[in-house]
Parts: sequence; structure tokens; C-alpha cells
Amino acid sequence: MKRLALFALLCLFAQAGCPEALGETPSRPPQAGEEKTWRLAIVYSGPFKDYQLIFQGMLNGMEEQGLIENGAVPLNGQTDMDSMWAWAAAHAGGSRLAFVKDALYSYEWDREKRESVKQRLLDRIRDKGDIDCILTFGTWPGQDFAAEDLALPVLVSSVSDAVGAGIIPSPEDSGRDNLWAAVEPGRYELQLRVFHEIFPFSRLGIAYDDTPSGRGIIALPVIEKAAENMGIELVRCTGGLLVADADLAADRLLACHRELAERKADAVYITYTTAMAPRRIPEILAPLIDARIPTFSQVGSEDVAHGALLSIAQTNMPDEGRFSARALAEVLRGKKPRSLSQVYESSVSLAVNLRTAMRIGWNLPMEILSAVDQLYQDF
Repeated sequence: MKRLALFALLCLFAQAGCPEALGETPSRPPQAGEEKTWRLAIVYSGPFKDYQLIFQGMLNGMEEQGLIENGAVPLNGQTDMDSMWAWAAAHAGGSRLAFVKDALYSYEWDREKRESVKQRLLDRIRDKGDIDCILTFGTWPGQDFAAEDLALPVLVSSVSDAVGAGIIPSPEDSGRDNLWAAVEPGRYELQLRVFHEIFPFSRLGIAYDDTPSGRGIIALPVIEKAAENMGIELVRCTGGLLVADADLAADRLLACHRELAERKADAVYITYTTAMAPRRIPEILAPLIDARIPTFSQVGSEDVAHGALLSIAQTNMPDEGRFSARALAEVLRGKKPRSLSQVYESSVSLAVNLRTAMRIGWNLPMEILSAVDQLYQDF
């Protein structure tokens, strides 16, 4: 009954969809005093598929809100945002927003570049004055530009734990008039509770970069608190996983998975990392699959498609982008970012890789299979 109750809760989450705090209806036509063309800049942590999906949803949302004429940006099959930004600059149209061609900034997951790229954008804002709004993707730029005393809006997307990372003081208040950050309370605790309900493990393996940034990106304080509440011991492997060289990160994560298998972790929670490139995922997961250890991806169904056993397949990436677009529309209407709701609730579903289930010897119970919306049979 406990298991069925939990999956009833999961189904409730799946039906919840996006909140209506920012409204679902398109923006009204610009009124007097609203004719300014807002020049946008983006700064992001580095190549990551989620940023593309959120930006795609954001452009779709901008079109729905009447801010641009064409939001049908194609994904480029890569993980950087260069071609998508160039497409937006050339094809989005409309008079309300301008995607400044040379205003796309990436930290490239490089701690040394982080400071220089940040300073380059700050100098541009203060010296040239040709940027009216900053969109940030990821924890690093969210931290950097939330902390600056800027006279322009900063909208933060794709951060695992904006409160824990110090970007905002609470989900209800951004702490600064010019700042807004999309937050989704309860996401990772729900993931761990669902995983633990299916596999009642006592020792959960977790690999991450043990730096302030690395801990913030995976929402480690939230994970630790949830594990403590559930009586779970975290079996940790830390070591340089947040690096620009994806192959180096993959090699290090592979070594961590071998270590976690040797240390008898009952299950492994796969966190956000630059290591999980699709072409390397089967190799990276092999030590865990060989040891018949169940895995759960923090990221979502794309990791499941390439071999992770489970995830709550949050469909929130494009929808989070739309949520951010609605916030931007309100800012363009004259509202302060701080006055807007930041709380976003995604629709969710359970994703399972059947081949991985077979390889670790797990037969899906019917009550779990009935809660699955995404099944993958190969990788």
C-alpha cells in the first residue's frame, strides 16, 4: 500500500503541470511606453543539453507571449548554444527583443575562464550600455550576476538549487529588485523517495565534484538532508568531475563507478556532470550494471535512454523555458523581477530502461510498470 500511495503521488505530480502564477495567456500588444526594443545577452556555464532545451522552450514561449514572431529554433545536435543564438538573432523577428549577435557568453565549464568571461560582460554593460537584460543558464553565472549591483534585469534558469547556491535567499523572494530565478522546490527529494521506494537501499552511491560549485550544481545539501531523513548512508566518490574536458570527466566518473561498486553501494544516484555524454554513458555505467546495481539519473530521461535504469522523466526543460519567457514578458510590461513568482512545478513521469533492468536482473512489478510513461529498450 505504501508503494501504491507513493505512485499515486507521482501521478498527481504528473498531472500538476505548470503553475499559473505568471499566466498562460499571450502578452497583450505593446502599449504606450512599451515600445523599447530590449537587447538580450546570455551567459551560461558551458555546453550542456539541458540549456538548449530550456532556450528552445524560452523562444517558443516568447513567440506565444507576442515578444517575437518566430520561436521555432531547431536543436543543433551539439551541446553548445552558438548556432541557436545565431538563429535567434537572424530569424526571431519582431520589434520587442533583439538577440545581440555577439552577446552570447560561455564559461566553458572552466573555473579560470569564469572570472574573465564574467568581467568581460560586466565591462560591456557598464562601458557600452548595449545590453538591457541578462539571461543566465546554470549555477555559476546565476551566482555571479545575482551578486552584481546591476541596473538591468537578470533572469536565472536551469539551476538545481538556487537557494542552496546562494543565488536567492528563498523561493518566495529573490532578494534583489532586478533578480528573478526559476526554482522547483522538492524535485530532488521526490526523486530519491521514488528511487528508495522501488529499491529500499541503505547505502546510496553518489559521485560529484567536491567544490562549492560542484556541490551547488547537484543540490548536495538537499540530497544530504533527504538521505538523512530516510536513514540512508551516502557512499561518496569525489574527484574533478566538473571540468571542460568531457572525456576526462567521463574517465573520472568511470573510475568513481568502479569504486562505488567495490565499496558495495546498494544503488547509485547519477548527478549532473559534464561526463555523461551519450557516446560514453554505456561505458561509464558498465561497472554498475555488471555489479547489478540500480541507477537513477538526476538529469532525466535522456540518461535513461542511454542506459541509466530509472529517472523521474521531468518534461520540464521546454516548459521551464516557457515559464522564464512569461517572466520576461512581465518585466517588459514594467514589473520588477523581484515581484514575480519564481516557483515552477514541472509535470513528471517515470522513465525506465528495460534492457538495463534485464541486465541487472530486475523484473518490473506491475504496480511500478503502471506508473511508467517512458520505456526504453535499448542503448
